[in-house]
Amino acid sequence: MKLMEIPYKRPDVDAMLETCAKLTADFENAASAAEQIAIFKEFETEKGHYLTYSCLSNIRNSVDTQDPFYIEEQAFYDKIDPVATQCFNTFTKKVIESKFQAELRKEFGDYFFDCLEMEQKSFSPDIMELMTEENALCSEYEQLYASARIEFGGKICNISQLSAFRQSPDRAVRKAAIEAEGKFFDSLQDQIEEIYDRLVKNRTKQAKILGYENFVELAYIRRHRSYTKEDVAKFRQQVLEVMVPKNLEYKKKQAANIGIEDFKFYDDDFFFADGNPMPKYNTAQILKLAQKMFGEMSAETKELIDLMIENDLFDIEARNGKRNAGYCVTIQDFGYPFIFSNSNGTSGDIKTLTHECGHALAAYTTQKLIEYPALRHAPMEACETHSMSMEFLTSPWHHLFFEEDAAKYSEHLAKSASYFIPYSVIVDYFQELVYSNPDWTKEERNHAWLELEKQFRPYIDFADLPFYSRGGGWQRQIHITCMPFYYIDYSIAQTLAIQFFALFLKDKESAWEKYMKFVKIGGKMNIDQTIEACGLTSPFTPGSLAEICQPVYEWIDSL
Repeated sequence: MKLMEIPYKRPDVDAMLETCAKLTADFENAASAAEQIAIFKEFETEKGHYLTYSCLSNIRNSVDTQDPFYIEEQAFYDKIDPVATQCFNTFTKKVIESKFQAELRKEFGDYFFDCLEMEQKSFSPDIMELMTEENALCSEYEQLYASARIEFGGKICNISQLSAFRQSPDRAVRKAAIEAEGKFFDSLQDQIEEIYDRLVKNRTKQAKILGYENFVELAYIRRHRSYTKEDVAKFRQQVLEVMVPKNLEYKKKQAANIGIEDFKFYDDDFFFADGNPMPKYNTAQILKLAQKMFGEMSAETKELIDLMIENDLFDIEARNGKRNAGYCVTIQDFGYPFIFSNSNGTSGDIKTLTHECGHALAAYTTQKLIEYPALRHAPMEACETHSMSMEFLTSPWHHLFFEEDAAKYSEHLAKSASYFIPYSVIVDYFQELVYSNPDWTKEERNHAWLELEKQFRPYIDFADLPFYSRGGGWQRQIHITCMPFYYIDYSIAQTLAIQFFALFLKDKESAWEKYMKFVKIGGKMNIDQTIEACGLTSPFTPGSLAEICQPVYEWIDSL
């Protein structure tokens, strides 16, 4: 069934609550572990129905943020999600308390129970009203973001379409594009800063009610982390010592190559004097080439791409009114992955496509191999490793999209990975500072962002650019507002993807085998256990980052 043919209906919440209450009572009164496991399967089916319709609503709202029906549906889920969370947590609390704990742990694994316990620690009925408000504020921000209608280059652009001009060979065009984007965000400055201020105070209040010092502690629990903020601080120091100096070296070479002495922010995305690598085809043709690429790559990827093409499980064309994002989700009841993005004619289109297909492959693979949905979804650091590694592992087919510029794209991809990690550290560190100081003014937040930019991206000069020069750049990063503390997951994943790329440079078959081993673990282990099981190096190990990066830096330097 094609995606848009899947019927949508608003879940009957009262019926769901009644069913979950009965399953909870039945589970508590069950006479054996086998009976409890059977009831758990029923619970997962019921929960899956809710998640399916919630997912469909989110997809259709993403596709057209102006559709009044799905605007109303999203408002419904903003209100009802905390109620559903309470319902689900009531059931899983009984799983944790089961008198058949040993048998259940044998069936589901210790990490499953670790996650359930963290979910209990991160929720209380006392914060439901705050959670509803949090959801509504995030939806308000996303609507504002998607409202961009910026006149530039003879057309009306959203943020994604405007981003293409940031890679123009004409420096004046690059600067003008950054200025146009900045003016759009400046026009929303008061609204965005008010939304974020309310979110910071809201999340801080949730943390206090739950007994935590601040939201930082709560966020780590909600993200099911097996590492601490102290581990992250040590990783940040490695980034400063290893990656920042190397990136500064590469950026100086980039400035020389493009003939610029006064390197500015609007030059950052322009890598090559003769122009960045750009795909040679439109989005429809790119999807056909993707089908060829994944069809040749492996039996697993062929099965996936054929299913997705046949059922129209892509929406990758940028257009006004779409949410400005890229993501992959699974429509649970149908077993369909769906990929959403905003193509703009740059190399980012191929990067995003291969990235999201990595997510899709992982979801589709674990769905077939792992019986319980609760054990299929890997920790987010692992999920992003699935996707970021796929960007590199598809290298033998990049010529399909870039033809004679395939080598330039490979260089661009590897350098971008090195540039990305310090940026992702900025995003995470900024949030740690903000939530440790929830009473900061907007000026203090903006100043903190600028100071982190100077520290981790010292080659950046914002000059007098609107929005960016005042330290507002964080407002462009959707995750900061709507997915708090997500970004360090990307940092860890990028270090693992670099390891897969290094192995790929030596032995393509071995790299693929190890990658699929990593994928098949799903949600059975935490990220530390997954790294160890696959023989990879943890970026939290002292001195590990230099070792991880060395093969790729040597490859870049040999070009």
